[in-house]
Amino acid sequence: MSSLGPEVPVVVVAGRPNVGKSSLVNRIVGHRSTVVDAMPGVTRDRKVLDAEWAGVPFRITDTGGWTTTGNELDAKVSEQARRALDGAATILFVVDVTVGVTEEDVAAARMVRRAGPPVILVANKVDDAGREARIWELLALGLGDPVPVSALHGRGAGDLLDRVIATFTPDALEPAATVVDEPAVSGPTVAAPGTVGLGADGQRVPAVAVVGRPNVGKSTLFNRLIGEERSVVHDMPGTTRDTVDTEVQTAHGVIRFVDTAGMRRPARTAEGTEHYAVIRALGALERADIALLVIDATAGATHQDQRLAERIGAAGCPAVVILNKWDLVRTEDREEVLIGVGDRLAFLGQAPVLRISASTGRGVHRVLPALTAAVEAYRQRIPTGALNRAIRDIQAAHAAPRVRIRYAVQGAVEPPTFTLFASGRLGPGYLRYVEKSLRERFDLGPTPLKLRVRMPAGR
Repeated sequence: MSSLGPEVPVVVVAGRPNVGKSSLVNRIVGHRSTVVDAMPGVTRDRKVLDAEWAGVPFRITDTGGWTTTGNELDAKVSEQARRALDGAATILFVVDVTVGVTEEDVAAARMVRRAGPPVILVANKVDDAGREARIWELLALGLGDPVPVSALHGRGAGDLLDRVIATFTPDALEPAATVVDEPAVSGPTVAAPGTVGLGADGQRVPAVAVVGRPNVGKSTLFNRLIGEERSVVHDMPGTTRDTVDTEVQTAHGVIRFVDTAGMRRPARTAEGTEHYAVIRALGALERADIALLVIDATAGATHQDQRLAERIGAAGCPAVVILNKWDLVRTEDREEVLIGVGDRLAFLGQAPVLRISASTGRGVHRVLPALTAAVEAYRQRIPTGALNRAIRDIQAAHAAPRVRIRYAVQGAVEPPTFTLFASGRLGPGYLRYVEKSLRERFDLGPTPLKLRVRMPAGR
C-alpha cells in the first residue's frame, strides 16, 4: 500500500530476465520487498513501492524480465513489463555487465526507447573497479552513458539516484492537491494511492488476502475484482511468486486486495523462490483483516485446502470461501463438492461459501458484499448496556453450573474481544454456548470472537 500522493513520479525498472532488477529495487527502497533468486524469471508481476532520495519521494515499479522468446507465460510477463512503462517518469534499463549485451538486451532497449520517458542505462554487477572498463560495451544499446552499480553491495547506488531525481520535471516534484472523488457505483476502480490510506469514516482500509493452492484462479479473481489486469494470469501452477497489493475504491468503500503466491505443502517449498514466496504469502495473511480462501471446485476441498484454512484460523481473521470454476463442475457432482467443503472446513464456522467463475465473472458480484459484511462484523463494537442485557438473557436461558457471569465488557475489536467477569471457572462447553449466543444476538456472522474470563483472586 502506497502512502504517497497520486502525482508522485514513477520510476520503472526494466530489462531482460536475471539482470538484477529486483535486487536493485530492494537496494533503492532499503529493504527486501521483492523475491530475489539466481533463477531467471522470478519476478512475474508488477510491484509498486514507495521510495525517497535526498528528500524527493517517488514510486519505483519492479517488472518481470522482458524477452522475445519463450512460452505463453513469458509473453504475458513481457506484456506486463511493457504496460508498466505507461505513465513512467523515468525508466531504469538494467543490464548485467558480466554477461554483456545480448540480443534480448537489444530488443528490450528498442522497446524502452519507443516508450518516450528519459532512460537511464544501469550497468549492474559492477562489484569492483576491475569490472568498470566493461561498462562501455553497453554504449552499443544507444541509451547513453551507463551508470555502474552493484545492486548486491550498494556500490554506485547514490550516484544512480542522483541521476534519477535529476530527470524529474519541476511539476512532478510539486505537492499535488488531494482530490477525493465519489465512490464508484458502476464497478471497482483502482484508487489513487495517498488518498485512500483511511476510509471516509477515518478507519484503516481493510486488507483482504487472496490465498489458496497454486492454479486455483487466485490471480484471475484478483484481476476481476480490481478491474485491471495487474497480476499475470496463466494456467501454469505457481505463476504468482510475490504479493501484489492494490487498493480499490468500490461502492462498498475502499478495500486493499493482496494477491499472494500459491501455497504448497512444505516438502515442495523447502528451498528457493517458492520458499520465500510462501513466507511472504503467510506474512500477508498474518497482516490481513480478512482472507479469501480460493478453492478449485473441480477438485473439491483437498487436504491442502484444509491446512490453508487452519492457517487462516491461526491468523485470527474471518474468511470467505470461494469455490472457483463452479461452472465446470458437473451438476450431479455439486452436492458432493459442497458436502466435502463442509466436512473439511468445518472449523471455519459460519464462513460464507460463494460459488463463482472468476474467468467468466459469474457470481463474482457477491464477493464484495460478503467481504463488507465480514469486515463490519470484525470491527463491530457492542455497547456495554446491550452486551450485559445479552449476557443476562443467555444465562436465563441456560445457566452455568454453580458459576455466574456478573458482567461483561468488550475490550477490543478486530476481532471482537469480550471479557467476562465471572464468580468462578467457566467450562469450554459453556463458553462455546456464550460465543454462539453472542454471535447470533449481534449478527456477528463468521468473524472470530475472543472470550476472556476474569475470576476473583484465589479462584
